Amino acid sequence: MAAVGSAGARWVRTAAASLAVGLGTFGVLLAGTVAAAPKAVAADADSSSVTVTAAQQDPDAADAPFPNLSVTVSQTKDLVNQGVRLTYSGGKRSIYKNDNVEGANFLQVMQCWGDLKDASGNAILDAQGQPQPDRTTCQYGSLDIGQGQTRSRVFAWDGNAVPTDVAAADLPYVHAGTGPFDPPEVSVPFRSATGKTVARIVDGKIDPSVELVSNEFFGPYTTNEVPWAGFGADGTGTVTFEMQTAMQAPGLGCGNPQTASGGTVTGQPCWLVVVPRGDHDANSIITSQSGLLWPYWQHKVAVRLGFQPVGARCALGAAERQVSGSELVAAAIHSWQPVVCNQAGGSIYNVVITGESDAAARANGTGVAPLALISRPFDAAAYGTEDHLTYAPIAVTGLTVAFAVDHFASADPTDPAPDHVKALEQLPFTQMNLTPRLLAKLLTNSYRGSIPNTAVVNDVLAHNPWNITQDEDFLEINPAWRHQALQNVAAMADVFVPLGSSDSAWAVWAYIMADADARHFLAGDADPWGTKVNPWATTDADTNATVNPPGVANEYPINRFPKPDPSTGYLNAAYPASLVDAIAWRPYSTSFDQSAYWVLRGDNRVTGWSTGQASGGVPGFTTEARRSPGVQQVMGLTDTASAATYQVYTAALRNPAGSFVTPTTASMTAAAEAMSANSTQPQVVAFDTTSDKAKASTDAYPLTLPVYAATNPAGGDAGSRAAAVALIRYAAGSGQTPGTSLGELPPGYAPVPDAWRAQARAAADAIAANQAPAPTTGTDPVPPFQPGDTSVPSSGLPGSSVPPNAAPTAGAGAGAPTPTPSASGPPAPAVGAAIASDSSAGALGAALPVSAAGGLLAALAVPFVARPRRLP
Repeated sequence: MAAVGSAGARWVRTAAASLAVGLGTFGVLLAGTVAAAPKAVAADADSSSVTVTAAQQDPDAADAPFPNLSVTVSQTKDLVNQGVRLTYSGGKRSIYKNDNVEGANFLQVMQCWGDLKDASGNAILDAQGQPQPDRTTCQYGSLDIGQGQTRSRVFAWDGNAVPTDVAAADLPYVHAGTGPFDPPEVSVPFRSATGKTVARIVDGKIDPSVELVSNEFFGPYTTNEVPWAGFGADGTGTVTFEMQTAMQAPGLGCGNPQTASGGTVTGQPCWLVVVPRGDHDANSIITSQSGLLWPYWQHKVAVRLGFQPVGARCALGAAERQVSGSELVAAAIHSWQPVVCNQAGGSIYNVVITGESDAAARANGTGVAPLALISRPFDAAAYGTEDHLTYAPIAVTGLTVAFAVDHFASADPTDPAPDHVKALEQLPFTQMNLTPRLLAKLLTNSYRGSIPNTAVVNDVLAHNPWNITQDEDFLEINPAWRHQALQNVAAMADVFVPLGSSDSAWAVWAYIMADADARHFLAGDADPWGTKVNPWATTDADTNATVNPPGVANEYPINRFPKPDPSTGYLNAAYPASLVDAIAWRPYSTSFDQSAYWVLRGDNRVTGWSTGQASGGVPGFTTEARRSPGVQQVMGLTDTASAATYQVYTAALRNPAGSFVTPTTASMTAAAEAMSANSTQPQVVAFDTTSDKAKASTDAYPLTLPVYAATNPAGGDAGSRAAAVALIRYAAGSGQTPGTSLGELPPGYAPVPDAWRAQARAAADAIAANQAPAPTTGTDPVPPFQPGDTSVPSSGLPGSSVPPNAAPTAGAGAGAPTPTPSASGPPAPAVGAAIASDSSAGALGAALPVSAAGGLLAALAVPFVARPRRLP
């Protein structure tokens, strides 16, 4: 484990982060004083995985819904804001909830912060002599579909002021009724870690002004509770749970720094609580009551959680330096920072996520400029200069498609679902295979559901599948996805993508364009089942002319993810203001991290419209609260570090050898070893899918990317050079040790090869010596693909997705240069999205949205919780 440096370091906590959106660049400031703790995931044998059972913890297990219940939590220590995987067994086949009933045979999962104590403040121990959670400190009760998902129960008036079936342990929270218009009620308060209590019933009296379902500490859009987690036919199941720290949930306070008498700083611990629910409640034939009431709470199983301290561990007054560019290495830098900032020359590193080409251009000069984080060579010719950068490889990472989709067996009598499919009802899919052509469909509005429901679409789109689950191209390589009733799900018609320009976007498009099938599809050719590219996104001018009279062909790769189809539709025909386009219909994420976070939470972000009549409010845009496990249907393009952090399932991509491979440490290392040097900048390598090495690497993950820390060694001042050297040397050394502690390489990365470390150390030496490298012009770059017609073999395809427990490797396209920034080209798809580094605007220039700001305004008009990236 890497130790944190200076004993004089103090803990600094801040919730500040800034989002800067502007024409030409899209930046996110990740303050070094925020989120220094790395995000973690449990994986190997030496992880902190814990298994608890009803037999161990419940004295009345024999009378519990599932006497043989066993729950395993994948990680219980070094926690930050992340996902953890729960796997469980010993249950009975579940029935999903409806509007009136919470279902049958399921689990309810929640995070709590306090220990149960008596009136004197002494811990009340469980049957094993261990502390136990206090239900009044649990974040639960906001996903309100029925009473079972609230903190209260209202009784029907039966003449008794206090019903006889109220448990003795619930009496402190009871309001005694006086009649049918003032019935009895029991309501469990929320006692926050801040010292404030939110209580609807105080001293037996109801305070009607108190809203427990949505309060100052949590509500439907912020809560992490899981009100329903089901069992399959074999009595087993799995669910991913979001751990929240004090930064996301101040009412829980998990991870708040606590200093022991010896000066050791730890994070406030918390609890993970699982409440089993059977097929009926006490004195009832259905399940409809709150899981916090004693008859159900008494059968809980709980796991103690250890959190990393919230905040940065750098000395007050330490020098601060910006590093800018790629988001892909942000998690690693935030892990390394608490160590590096306490070493000689070290600083607090503020990571600014912005377009890599602009970051490289700034770093290429001789003035003081942020260290550039990039994955492709600097295109010096486009900026009218030479490449003076020294490239230090500091990370092997990658991009992946994350998904949270639950089984929903078709009831169509013409295509009945087999019993083995029905047995998985409401449980998550864990495997998905994708080809470059399928990824192209998801990124080009080529599925009908990616456009507003009421939009009048072109003839091609009108005949295409609604979403990927209805596409035979997908089903042929994913037979387990057949017989599903997901045909009308818009969230499966595309993937979340971030707004802005990036080397990452270029790499995705380069991967697509290296595949002959995908190129032919984008050129307007139908796939074997008749699906065609949306004409607005085609590379064929004649095909584009069918919807866009100028007939402008698109060119790929490009360094962003446009939503090309300008079709609009009314969410409610009676309200002209409800007109939306594809951007407002399916908003952009602010980052790859946010894409993964939305997938974790099952938040599909589909925009809706409220007339305001139900609430007496003003009409306006809405978005539904996140979907709980059992009915999740969402996909997002993200980076492998975020996917590993949030423990989301990831798709297996077809590599040049014809294998479907998921991002793991092994697969990304294999890709790094198969990378080739760029023809114009030999300091930079990439996974060239047309190379013999790549085609021979059956285990390589194709969207593996390197990240370089690049700067002009002859530039800057002594302080900026020292800060760059300290970061690079640490990254090339101890920073490549995998782990979840401060200073280690977080999950989602693979250690860089030895040759890369040597290159990084040499780069650090050159920077320290203020020595300029021999310049390169960067002219006539070789594209990362060759336009041949040979299809990648599709035979011998192995199995598919596994949850990411490890990390990726390198690979960046060496394609066409990034042009000089300018104001030409298509209008921004939303506010601040004009990217001047596209090689060609193509038909996108004619795809004018409802307004330049319409998409983002629609996204911001709905309930939205701002989420700074990489908070612990």
